[in-house]
Amino acid sequence: MQNYQMLAAYNAWANRLLYAAVTELSEDELHRDTGAFFGSVFATLSHILVADRVWLNRFTGEGPKPKTLDEKPYATLPELKVARVQEDKRIIDYIDSLTPDQLEASFSYTPVTSPELVSHKLWPALTHFFNHQTHHRGQIHAGLTGMGKPSLSLDLIYFVRSDGKQWL
Repeated sequence: MQNYQMLAAYNAWANRLLYAAVTELSEDELHRDTGAFFGSVFATLSHILVADRVWLNRFTGEGPKPKTLDEKPYATLPELKVARVQEDKRIIDYIDSLTPDQLEASFSYTPVTSPELVSHKLWPALTHFFNHQTHHRGQIHAGLTGMGKPSLSLDLIYFVRSDGKQWL
């Protein structure tokens, strides 16, 4: 449990740092194709939010249920940022509600990209959920670096040494 609580707090922390950095971008830079899977910084931020909503809906049965992974539910960065903060709170609240038995219980869902039902324990899905966010934040980081922007220190251990000292 403690590991997922740390990852949920880390996720919110990394998103705050990332959004602070991308707020400095011009509209052109924000929407420029950086070579990431979803193209631009904005599209990748949108994808992270959409994927989080897909997974949280699977986990809880509540909240938005996006139909595609490339949806852009918001037209502007300020709107997306407000939604990101709300989603990070939902993630933390959900993780805090879990019990060890729930982590070991069977979990079933239908992927967005195929109609087949998938079943396994909940904990691998949660691990994927947090790893997925980190993966795409890394793509945004690479895009920012490619635009000549300052590098961000988003490593988990930096979080633990700063805002996450309760996990030292």
